Amino acid sequence: MTDLKETIEAAWLDRSLLQGWETKKAIREVIELLDKGELRVAEQGTDGGWTTHEWIKKAISLYFPIQEMQTIEVGPFEFHDKIPLKSGFAEKGVRVVPQALARYGSFIEKGAILMPSYVNIGAWVGSGTMVDTWATVGSCAQIGRNVHLAGGVGIGGVLEPPQATPTIIEDECFIGSRCIVVEGVRVGREAVLGANVVLTQSTHIIDVTGSEPKIYKGEVPPRSVVIPGTYTKKFPAGEYQVACALIIGTRKESTDKKVSLNDALREYAVAV
Repeated sequence: MTDLKETIEAAWLDRSLLQGWETKKAIREVIELLDKGELRVAEQGTDGGWTTHEWIKKAISLYFPIQEMQTIEVGPFEFHDKIPLKSGFAEKGVRVVPQALARYGSFIEKGAILMPSYVNIGAWVGSGTMVDTWATVGSCAQIGRNVHLAGGVGIGGVLEPPQATPTIIEDECFIGSRCIVVEGVRVGREAVLGANVVLTQSTHIIDVTGSEPKIYKGEVPPRSVVIPGTYTKKFPAGEYQVACALIIGTRKESTDKKVSLNDALREYAVAV
């Protein structure tokens, strides 16, 4: 692995090395390891924090210039691209509904379900997770186990800069219909996002459960129940309402996760 890393880092600094067979071999080996789930772009430590492996993201970026365009035929459908489609889902134990597409170099763990959706290169999708209809999982995004990405959810990809943390949805989360989570935002374990919540690095995520608001940016605390909201901001032309996200409660730890989810949705009347 050290040799692979050194080869990738050298090619990142000197693109002329991409002409060499050894460099191409190393890049393709990294993508193969990603596809098998033997490498991940980002990993969670025992302290709950996440580490991004910059050199792996660099390998993904370098994969594009060494690949040639090719025609990909899937039944009556034809595609023209540099990256092949992922295959062998039966042996991988993954359910894939027609019109679901996953690119080679993404990893879908056994037991996951892909409705008509899209998973990009470098992404990781955990067991028991459903990527629902027209949901998209961007490059390098990390989707935990037993997550539900509801219809039309957009999980953004982050390739460059290499040091940027990818978008992360931790285990047991529920992401409601048409939510957008981008720019490396992290949604903590067991959180619930109601329909149409939009999260970027600059979005104010405001906890309104206490006597005073508490503002987060770039992360949703674990077990939070979140809905769309607005706050008033002053501009030279006057005061206007700016979109934000409101934490209105938490899922209970004392109950089963599925029961807890249902209770949260009922108690706080969250649209999904």
